[in-house]
Amino acid sequence: MLKETELLIEKGEMLPLMEEFYTIQGEGYHTGKAAYFIRVGGCDVGCHWCDVKESWNAELHPPTKTDSIVEKAKKYANTVVITGGEPLMWNMDYITKKLKDSNIKVHIETSGAYTLSGQYDWICLSPKKNKLPLEEVYQSAHELKVIVYNKHDFKFAEEQAALVGSKCELYLQPEWSNREKMTPLIVDYVMEHPKWKISLQTHKYLNIP
Repeated sequence: MLKETELLIEKGEMLPLMEEFYTIQGEGYHTGKAAYFIRVGGCDVGCHWCDVKESWNAELHPPTKTDSIVEKAKKYANTVVITGGEPLMWNMDYITKKLKDSNIKVHIETSGAYTLSGQYDWICLSPKKNKLPLEEVYQSAHELKVIVYNKHDFKFAEEQAALVGSKCELYLQPEWSNREKMTPLIVDYVMEHPKWKISLQTHKYLNIP
């Protein structure tokens, strides 16, 4: 049985599902839009400020049949956001095809550290210093969202912006625990460098998932 599960996971027909919920997109380009979130367990990027560290260990999240995940998503929304953890640790070809076959728009939020699998209407790349994105993800990204925890992150953001396509939307987002200190600096930075926009975690202000 275990071997059969491993094969299904390899093909993307099962995924280590952490949680799934219907809410309002709180960050980046699509802020304010209704979407169904599918959070997949497993991540080895290891950001010290991560607000979903419980997602890191995939073994804590039971392998779930992808078909059942898709069926539930279809009841709620015409847009699905696949997030994590780091979803590209897993094969996303099967789930994205199933969703798109049902005329659902598919977005992904990724660090870009793993090979891009799946078909997407929107790719939000949120690069991390611990494990940088692959070139193919830089070139495919529709949105670059850099989390700003300290002043050095502005330099990192510019380095990352130089690697994405010319039409990629650029966002700076204050890390939540340090937002009071960093938000004023981001405001000043965006006013001086207007190619950037500000992303806020509005779902946390609204007290929704």
